[in-house]
Amino acid sequence: MFWRGVWGYLPANIVQGLVGFGAIVVFTRLLSPDDFGRYAIAFSVMTLVHVVTFSWLEAAMARFWAAEQGQSLSDHFQTLYRGAALVTLGVLPVAALALWIAPIGDGLKIAIAAGLAGMPIRCFAKLAQERFRAAGEVTKSAGMDIAITVIGFAIGAFCAYHGVGAASPLIGLAVGPLLVLPFVLPGELKQAKGGVHYRARTANYARYGYPIAAGLGLSLVMASTDRFLLEIYMGSASVGAYHAGYSLASRTLDVLFIWLGAAGTPALIMAWERSSRDAFLKAAREQASTFVLIGLPAAVGVALVARPLADFMIGENLRAVAASITPWIALSAFLSGCTAYYLSQSFVLGRRTERLLMTLCIPAASNVLLNILLVPRMGVHGAAIATAISFAIGIAASIGMGRKIVAMPIPWNALVRCGLACIAMTAAVLPLPALGGVPELVLKAGVGAVVYAVVALALNAAGVRDIAARLIETRLGRRAPA
Repeated sequence: MFWRGVWGYLPANIVQGLVGFGAIVVFTRLLSPDDFGRYAIAFSVMTLVHVVTFSWLEAAMARFWAAEQGQSLSDHFQTLYRGAALVTLGVLPVAALALWIAPIGDGLKIAIAAGLAGMPIRCFAKLAQERFRAAGEVTKSAGMDIAITVIGFAIGAFCAYHGVGAASPLIGLAVGPLLVLPFVLPGELKQAKGGVHYRARTANYARYGYPIAAGLGLSLVMASTDRFLLEIYMGSASVGAYHAGYSLASRTLDVLFIWLGAAGTPALIMAWERSSRDAFLKAAREQASTFVLIGLPAAVGVALVARPLADFMIGENLRAVAASITPWIALSAFLSGCTAYYLSQSFVLGRRTERLLMTLCIPAASNVLLNILLVPRMGVHGAAIATAISFAIGIAASIGMGRKIVAMPIPWNALVRCGLACIAMTAAVLPLPALGGVPELVLKAGVGAVVYAVVALALNAAGVRDIAARLIETRLGRRAPA
């Protein structure tokens, strides 16, 4: 199930990556530094409110679908979709009132309003997508993801070009899923037909999902505290420059981990629920090794090409600062991805999500304290360093506490071999000339990728040679005459 999902979700994640980078190119040029900074703050506010209000429903759909069938499955859908409707009715008026009385500028207020208005739309779309993923309906989930991503980016870029300002990307994030929902929501709601909205079931989902939501909220605190402090100490333009660099590095790693996680989480749940412990451990070890095989060189590679990548991707007013913090954010994104999409599965599988919340409190508190300490002294660089240290603390907390619930195997062999391949890649790239812009980016990225691939294959890092042989054998078997 894991590899079927990996290949099935690949097109969607290629689109996600292209659109993500396209968004950096477009919005750092069409929006002023101040507007880009306001967008970053509004996006953080929107994401935090969404997590607090809707994410527990999405988490419950992802985790409990595999255990439901028959009438129980109808009750499952009825409970989640009615719950989403009730949350919408309760949250939007409160959010509107809070925003109306908030003592902030009109530009930021409009951007936040656009983001908050789109929350229920994204929740209903996410419920459908999580059901597709849980059921292994890769084509539907990937197709929905591609449509939402492309439409949302196109609308956001259109708004930015026509001077809508900081709210432009957030309008796209709302309208994209709104245009896709009519094609998927009716079929999903049919599965709720005849179902009963049980309060006990809702309470059970809340007990499971709210710690995850709170944990995501703490992760957002880690990812957002720096922006709010930069706004206080250095202004919106500094927030814009920092967010540009953060997006440049984190987007690359996020796309990879979301891709692998979309296939990996349902596969781990299936293995845990329906297979033996040995089969589960084998699946978990394979996933962890794959995360390292792909994620580690991506993080190192982004750090190595930070300057030419920023020259190519980011508007001139923001690129120098963005390039300087990219290596730190690349490290943070790798640590965050390993924690969120692999190590934290201990708490999901064991249904002990309250422990997940505890593990996230430690790095979140560290992040706030480090940002308060470093941002006034070091500005954007202090924020980047604080983020990296906090995620390192977080990965240690997840390993230590998670092993008491479900011990996720650590792929030490893969880490060592992939690390050696990354060292070889770094040694090959650093002496290359600084040509600047696209030529330097193509040269360094190309040389780095080739060197890493050769060394990884030679060392059989993460079993890549075995995987390649198996894929070739499968392909040849399909082509063999009957």
